[in-house]
Amino acid sequence: MKIGIVGATGYGGAELVRILKNHPHAEECILYSSSGQGNAYSETYPHMSGLVHQTLQPINMNTIKHEADVMFLATPPGVSSELTPQLAVAGIPVIDLSGDLRIQEPEVYEKWYKRTAAPEQTIEETVYGLSEINREHIKKAKLIANPGCFPTAVLLGLAPLVQNKLLDESFLIVDAKTGVSGAGRKASMGTHFSELNDNLKIYKVNEHQHTPEIEQLLKEWHPAMENITFSAHLVPMTRGIMATMYTQIKTNMSGDDLQSLYSEFYQDSYFVRVRPQGHFPATKEVWGSNFCDIGITIDERTNRVTVVSVIDNLMKGASGQAVQNLNIMNGWKEETGLTMTPIYP
Repeated sequence: MKIGIVGATGYGGAELVRILKNHPHAEECILYSSSGQGNAYSETYPHMSGLVHQTLQPINMNTIKHEADVMFLATPPGVSSELTPQLAVAGIPVIDLSGDLRIQEPEVYEKWYKRTAAPEQTIEETVYGLSEINREHIKKAKLIANPGCFPTAVLLGLAPLVQNKLLDESFLIVDAKTGVSGAGRKASMGTHFSELNDNLKIYKVNEHQHTPEIEQLLKEWHPAMENITFSAHLVPMTRGIMATMYTQIKTNMSGDDLQSLYSEFYQDSYFVRVRPQGHFPATKEVWGSNFCDIGITIDERTNRVTVVSVIDNLMKGASGQAVQNLNIMNGWKEETGLTMTPIYP
């Protein structure tokens, strides 16, 4: 299969190249860029020297439609909403890593992303690519909205409780931390070393664009779910997300009951590892891998549950899950090309 990547010079694009370099079904990666066309890829990423020999190609639909069998869009918001309809007309399946196709209601997208939504027909044809939860729809899809990094960690952490309607629909607090690579490669005041090092910042308070994405899925699973409180923090590390969720349980459950619920729910999901009772994951334990590790506990004094979910934001939170979705779409084993061991320490 010849695989196209638009946005190959960003962190998500580079991670796709790293994964697909060793994917058994990737005959060739064709790398497209609006900024570096004509340059050798190794000029942008010297660590790829001797490994990736491609030259960055211009984004030209007249040539793309004859070159790629599938297209990854690792682009900023606003690009996919224009490119995806053209690729769909050309019959090229799309896996979009931006947020352009995730939100089903155009007015909600425009409120949170502050830009024009993709065409409604494109959104209607798109399947949300939360791999472990939406496998059957992904198998038949031609357009995939790859989930955001925070939503991936949060939704995988909450799915067993929400789908079984066990939590108090009015009480859910999500406290999430992310490494700086989630902000992309372009430098800014918020990601400047002197501003970030030895520091911890909350950002986009009550305004984070991943909030409606999380709420959309929660309400799809359980229509009685109410809006959530979601807070995002930037921590001085390169990779990783930790999402800590606090909620109230409506029924009496023991720690053993909770552990059994999660273990059974994810028993057929290679990339979700439920920790033993009393053990909680750290971001370094999934670094460079496609795993989502989850730890859960219940405070029997208050009947409140704490769920801790960790992922690598560039892998399970972006490019790793995108390749997992490619595998599902093509009937390959989900873990194909993705069985790399986490890098530790």
